[in-house]
Amino acid sequence: MVLAIHLTTTVMKFKYSLTLLAIGGTIQPALAADETMSAGELQNYVGYGFIVAVLLLFLIVMLVLLRTFKVLTRLILKRDGYTDEQIEEEMKPVKAAKKPKEDKWIKLLSLRPMAEENEILIAHDYDGIQELDNPTPAWFMYLFYGTIIFAVGYLLNYHVFRTGQLQYDEYKTEMADADAAKKVYLSKQANRVDENTVKLTTDVAVLASGKAIFLQTCKPCHGEHAEGNVGPNLTDDYWLHGSKINDLFKTIKYGVPGKGMPTWEKQLSPKQIADVANYVKSIHGTNPANPKAPQGVKDDDNARKIASN
Repeated sequence: MVLAIHLTTTVMKFKYSLTLLAIGGTIQPALAADETMSAGELQNYVGYGFIVAVLLLFLIVMLVLLRTFKVLTRLILKRDGYTDEQIEEEMKPVKAAKKPKEDKWIKLLSLRPMAEENEILIAHDYDGIQELDNPTPAWFMYLFYGTIIFAVGYLLNYHVFRTGQLQYDEYKTEMADADAAKKVYLSKQANRVDENTVKLTTDVAVLASGKAIFLQTCKPCHGEHAEGNVGPNLTDDYWLHGSKINDLFKTIKYGVPGKGMPTWEKQLSPKQIADVANYVKSIHGTNPANPKAPQGVKDDDNARKIASN
């Protein structure tokens, strides 16, 4: 008891000393930091410092009290005849007992403990074998009920309200999406063509597109049937700038400014230029009425092809 009183007195003295030091240490920096500080600001500054000091003091007091209680406990146990080893054993913190791992599995599987087996034995037995009346595991029942809910939702979604697509309808939708994506891809690829990569084709859609563009942009100079007007006749065997599909594409794209042929590079896309070039190739040898006189160099290869046909 004397030791406890002595410790308590020491703690109190330490508390008062620390409080005075904290207040003094808080006020002095405040005054030194700003001599023009108002009275209200100074009071707030001192108040904050005091609160911090009290919190620190409270923490220190708790630690001192904890140490005091440990010392008193040791003294009481020593007085009751405990040895040093027994005192150390008593002073160790009590650890919570761990539950057996098997309890988790029993709970998960909704089983009864082994100690309660006699209460859930089924009355009948066969050849000395008895059966336990264990319930179906909870996780299995949740899964089973979940499948029922899913089946009802599936039935309502696909067969009652028809908000979802069945397999065949989904296939048709995906094929339509793929066809649209294919057209977009091909249109992008077609616009990447130039005088080096253009190909000769007899595709009906390409020739129809080329004819429409020809009638809109080329008719004034070359005539409705390409028989020639201001520009040359495009259906005979004579060519000013080459008769190959690459030559036609290049002539339409860049034009011939010296002879009045404008450039169509900025007005037509590469695909449109290719369509027009293929259309011009398709009408070779059609012999329209009132053709313009031949101009340029005769293409013997085209003449031979027409003769053979």
